[in-house]
Amino acid sequence: MRPSPSELLRLALTLLAALVVAAAANALHAPLPWLLAPLVLTAGCGIAGVPLRASGRLRNVGQWVIGVALGLYFTPAALVLIARLAPAIALGVLWALTLGYLFYRFLLRVNGGDRASAYFAAAIGGASEMANLADRYGGRVDRVAAAHSLRLLLVVMIIPIGLRLTGLHGLDAAPPPAGVVHWPGLVLLVAASGAGIVAMGRLGAPNPFVLGALAVTMLLTAFGVELSALPPWAGGMAQLFIGVALGARFTPEFVHAAPRWLAAVALATLVMIGLCSGFAWVLAQEIGLHPGTLLLATSPGGIAEMAITAKALQLGVPVVTAFQVVRYVSVLTLTSPLFRWELARANERARAG
Repeated sequence: MRPSPSELLRLALTLLAALVVAAAANALHAPLPWLLAPLVLTAGCGIAGVPLRASGRLRNVGQWVIGVALGLYFTPAALVLIARLAPAIALGVLWALTLGYLFYRFLLRVNGGDRASAYFAAAIGGASEMANLADRYGGRVDRVAAAHSLRLLLVVMIIPIGLRLTGLHGLDAAPPPAGVVHWPGLVLLVAASGAGIVAMGRLGAPNPFVLGALAVTMLLTAFGVELSALPPWAGGMAQLFIGVALGARFTPEFVHAAPRWLAAVALATLVMIGLCSGFAWVLAQEIGLHPGTLLLATSPGGIAEMAITAKALQLGVPVVTAFQVVRYVSVLTLTSPLFRWELARANERARAG
């Protein structure tokens, strides 16, 4: 459905306000100004009932840009490093599944016996994918979506600000890609990454705008094909679009619906951030990477948001991206069969009892 003129005006005003606050935050040297300032603005206004508007299409464009920007880091040297880290990446997947299960048990204890809602709300995966799985198994889609939105908001707010306050910067094992913008090459890069997005979408892959653009750009970079860098402003605009889209999920109804559920999610998220900090520190001692890089790699955030933080602080962008992408795909693949196994165990215990 095409938006009405009033909706387009509201979107334009929302983006203008987001641009103003992001520019102000950037001038004040705030952490991740182009992502966090629009997110805080739209979330705060949404909760207060101010009728802001986000665009799913602009969010997709933002994810497209982030996918290309991340792919430019995957040089042959970076791929050698990632191959060496394969056991640690597998351990990161196991860590995410363990965190999700503990989160599930906590939600189940606090909020009663709705196993489907608790399980898919707790899984460290994409919000839309987990909501769809919850719907398939009879869970509460609204509660699952709310849990993922709140978890992502807290992770995106707390971890980047915490890392920035510690002064971590410039520790990236892989240097940033060359900053030369070659316009004919950029057109080819946009076309190639767009083809990757279309292919991922037709294959039914989750999050095709990030993963499709990332896959194509990563392959080009790995084989030494340097078409172009991205313009300096592109990353900021992509972060702004994503921040507005994240913040727009928060409405007055969001806050007043199931406050006990949201409080449990918030508490569990804070505990998970603490546990991930400890896990990252221990893993860093074993594999020789910085704990900040591994915190972003193993935290319960999203691919784009954690990679944006890594890029801003130069904390191992390809490492963080590889950890997050492998975990994302693994959790989506394993969550449904693991839930069926959990249901079977619960039924056996009920019959035995």
